[in-house]
Amino acid sequence: MLAFSAIAIVIDYTEKVEDFVTKKVPGIEIAGYFKNFIPYILALLFPIFIFVAVIFFTSRLAGRSEIIAMLSSGMSFRRFLRPYIVGSGIISIVLLVANHYIIPKANKSRLRFEEKYLWEHSYSKDDNFHMRINPQEYIYMLSYNHETKTGYRFSYEKVVGTFMTTKLSADRCTYDSVKKQWKLFDAVERTNNGAVEHMKKYEILYRAFNLSPSDLIERREQKQLMTSPELNKFIHKENEKGSEALTEYYIEIYRRTASPFSAFVLTIIGASIASRKVRGGSGVHLAIGLLISAIYILMMQFSTTFAIKGNLHPLIAVWIPNMVFSMVAVYFYKRYSK
Repeated sequence: MLAFSAIAIVIDYTEKVEDFVTKKVPGIEIAGYFKNFIPYILALLFPIFIFVAVIFFTSRLAGRSEIIAMLSSGMSFRRFLRPYIVGSGIISIVLLVANHYIIPKANKSRLRFEEKYLWEHSYSKDDNFHMRINPQEYIYMLSYNHETKTGYRFSYEKVVGTFMTTKLSADRCTYDSVKKQWKLFDAVERTNNGAVEHMKKYEILYRAFNLSPSDLIERREQKQLMTSPELNKFIHKENEKGSEALTEYYIEIYRRTASPFSAFVLTIIGASIASRKVRGGSGVHLAIGLLISAIYILMMQFSTTFAIKGNLHPLIAVWIPNMVFSMVAVYFYKRYSK
């Protein structure tokens, strides 16, 4: 982990050093950035680190015939694996808590630094968007400027069943952060009551909607900024609005639980493979371990891509590698326990 952290920091620094110099970023802030960068990068590959460590350690035991001596003394293979299971269980619980609560908090500081010094600016949702703010209310804007907090060609609609009861249009709108209301310019409000329609015009009209400027901003890697309770609340809010592009958020929330479980599964596979003494020693075991790690990562990437681009359910996509490797773990356990 220390070696990988050093390599990752060097690579990331070389990619960003020009921005650091150009924008004269203080050294203390750069140090703080990399302090929060380390947990982020390690959390991604932590199960793989555990897997390789288990293979290396167990292979050394097998190479010195320690495992043969244990099993010859009457110890069962299940008893031999007990420390691995307990140890990986403890590590998985720590990683589970970190994924859901600790890593997102570190990501907030890291991404705040990137927004300030590395990214050009936040950007608005696509132009010409129509969103639902609750089951009966919809808002449309031709475009929205984040810098001036101004929207153009604003339209608000309230629909009860299949009947539109209210339609409010404005050429331009801005958000008043003091009143927590939207300020509409040259507004026209139409209300329908059966066959009777009423129309009113306003030069300036203040209205409160269940919509804030932050809802109109696409923040990069937003899903990484939120703890799991915050992410679940965000997903629920977006579902109320009728948002459809939530697959990546579901993948993120499911991944935070699936990743720690993978550490447990990979530990059993690694201990089983490396427990048998072979020609070539640790090198052969490590080569097999790296191959299995690569297959696991590729399978995770393929399954999540099918979820994002296709119709595969995010929960199934995230857990497919764990389910497949759980069967592999059972196979290796039965084979090497004989």
